[in-house]
Amino acid sequence: MSTPVIGVLALQGDVREHLIALAAADAVARPVRRPEELAEIDGLVIPGGESTTISKLAVLFGVMEPLRARVREGLPVYGTCAGMIMLADKILDPRSGQETIGGIDMIVRRNAFGRQNESFEAAVDVKGVEGHPVEGVFIRAPWVESVGAETEVLAEHGGHIVAVRQGNVLATSFHPELTGDHRVHGLFVDMVRANRTAAS
Repeated sequence: MSTPVIGVLALQGDVREHLIALAAADAVARPVRRPEELAEIDGLVIPGGESTTISKLAVLFGVMEPLRARVREGLPVYGTCAGMIMLADKILDPRSGQETIGGIDMIVRRNAFGRQNESFEAAVDVKGVEGHPVEGVFIRAPWVESVGAETEVLAEHGGHIVAVRQGNVLATSFHPELTGDHRVHGLFVDMVRANRTAAS
């Protein structure tokens, strides 16, 4: 089977780190900025950054609607931190004009774990990731307030949901791309492979 091609939405945020982590997890990784580039990938990562900025740039670059369409069609997508917010069907406290791609039946709270100077690391047990806990890097991180019946909770920290999956869509509050531990990216690459196999 050929190596899956996974894009990283390269509008804002820690794009380079995700490209490195995906390559380490045996995927072909490439930046994606334009609608036509969405047609050439098997999966997509939405990186951390500033969710309001990513939302506005996605609209400006003309990728918001094509992204929504591809997620509805079943494109595997993984969002970290701001990417989690972008994949939520509802934001508890959105900024004015902030839009999401949607894809996960959940309500998220922006900056729930505090401001930049309250960033922290914590060991997180993530369902589907074998071995020792994942080292979660939380930077102005959201948490999930509630989930729908179709959404699977994969991890919690401090009594709050920090990792979820619904079908082909995966999201974490934290940044595994900053740790050198590529197991969460490996989980996503496996999701992309399984989706390609099912579609062929």
